Amino acid sequence: MLARFATRLGGVDQLRQLQRLSPGVSLALVLALSATFVSDHYGGPKYLYALLMGMAFHHLSGVDRYTPGIEFAAKKLVRIGVALLGLRIMVGDLHDLGVFGAVALATGLVATIFFGIWCAGRLGLPKSLGILSGGGTGICGISATLAISATLPQTEEVEQMTLLTAIGIAAFSTLAMVTYPLIVASFGLTTNEAGFMLGGAIHDVAQVVGAGYIISPDVADFATLTKMFRVAMLMPVVVAMAMIFRSSRAAASPGAKVSFTQVTPVFLLVFIALAILNNTVVLPPLAVSTLTDLSGWCLVVSIAALGVKTSLEKLSKLGWRPIALFIFEALFILSWMLVALFIGRLT
Repeated sequence: MLARFATRLGGVDQLRQLQRLSPGVSLALVLALSATFVSDHYGGPKYLYALLMGMAFHHLSGVDRYTPGIEFAAKKLVRIGVALLGLRIMVGDLHDLGVFGAVALATGLVATIFFGIWCAGRLGLPKSLGILSGGGTGICGISATLAISATLPQTEEVEQMTLLTAIGIAAFSTLAMVTYPLIVASFGLTTNEAGFMLGGAIHDVAQVVGAGYIISPDVADFATLTKMFRVAMLMPVVVAMAMIFRSSRAAASPGAKVSFTQVTPVFLLVFIALAILNNTVVLPPLAVSTLTDLSGWCLVVSIAALGVKTSLEKLSKLGWRPIALFIFEALFILSWMLVALFIGRLT
């Protein structure tokens, strides 16, 4: 009797959760369908259309009815979509990244963190903002910012700087998604070079995928591979941060710990597992095709939701110093990747 009652209660809770999420998810889905229709019938990148259409509905992001679903679509669906992209990654592609590419990416993200700390000091901003923004810019956007924030002393300043970084990273990552494909076109980069530059220079995973698809699916695949290498670097960086700030966090918040999912994002583990499975077992083509299509829909819906969340008004209220910091960091990692491509061509 108790077990049956608990099952029913769980079902009711799931139904309520579904009802709470459905308005926002439905909005993002309609925008995604509209963007896909326009792309299919008139040409152009559906991810860019989804982003712009989403931005036109930003006024709904503050409506309580839509907020939970928009947050879910922007944060959860993108992880599902990227995780399923593991089915499109082949081990042979890692050869294209090469030792030089891996070294360039690893040193680039570390250099971006130190540059962020230095730049924040020069601008008279808190060191914590430099660490958070440098980590978010250099590794994987807001998810890296939140993971690194969990390792810092849990003070009011860190909470404020985390929120500030999240807003700035979201805005500038979206801006990079739109503008960096233009840089790719102007430099005449090859498919792998374009994917390497986009995956190495854009902050968030979703925007990397979106920027790649604006150019071509092949560029998106290599950009995703490059980006996932950066995401994989989150684990050693967060562990190092946790060790550095362990004593400070213990004093500020006794017993505080960094969870496994903060150190290693689950979607990264699923991505790796599917990539390994796809390279060791012959999977049914229909299953691979279906899951790949599902991945694409998750990503375009999440891009639409990110567009709805993008607020130029909030960005304008940050003040010029944090904005300058975000710009300098974005230009730093972009320059680093372009120089790496130039050196790679010479070698």
